[in-house]
Amino acid sequence: MAIKIYIDQGHNPQSPNAGAEGNGFVEQDLTYEIGARLATLLRSNGNFDVRVSRPTPETSLGTSNASSLRIRVDEANVFGADYFISLHANASNNSSVSGSEALVYSSPSVASELGEDILLWLNRLTGLRNRGIVNRPGLYVLRKTQMPAVLVEMGFISNPQDAALMNNSPELFAEGIYNGILQYTGLL
Repeated sequence: MAIKIYIDQGHNPQSPNAGAEGNGFVEQDLTYEIGARLATLLRSNGNFDVRVSRPTPETSLGTSNASSLRIRVDEANVFGADYFISLHANASNNSSVSGSEALVYSSPSVASELGEDILLWLNRLTGLRNRGIVNRPGLYVLRKTQMPAVLVEMGFISNPQDAALMNNSPELFAEGIYNGILQYTGLL
C-alpha cells in the first residue's frame, strides 16, 4: 500500500497568508517550486501517493490566514495522509543567520525522527547548517493534523546565500527532503 504524503507548499501567492520576502525573492514562490519538484520525485518512486496544497503557482487557499491554514490541514486529514510536510523559508533580522530546521509538535516523536532525517539530507545536499529540531506545539499545522507533521524551514530568505540557493537550486532541496523521507520510511 502506498505511503500517503501531503506536501504543504507554505503560503499563498498573495495575501491572505503571503510569505516572507528577502533578497528579491518571495517565500511562496520558493516553496511552490521545491514542493512541486518533491512531489514529482515521490510520485516517480512508485511507493507514494502524493497531494500538494498548491497544484499551480497561482493557487490561493482561504480568505484569511486562519482559513488558509485550516484548508491545508483539512485537505491532509481528509486525504488520510501518513505524513504532512510543510515547506517554508525562514527569516531573521540578522542577514547572516543561515541553515535549515524542522519544526514539530513535540519530541521525541515520529515527526521529530522524520524531521531529523530530512535535515540530515538537506545538510548533505545543500551544505546548509543543520539547525536541528524545534518544538512548536502552538503552530496550527502541527497541532491540528491527524498524522505526524513536520514544518521544514529550508533556509533563510533573509540570508543572501540561502535565498539564492533555494531559488537557483530547488532540486537540491527537493532531493534532500525526498531522501530524508526515503531514509525514514526504510526505502533508502
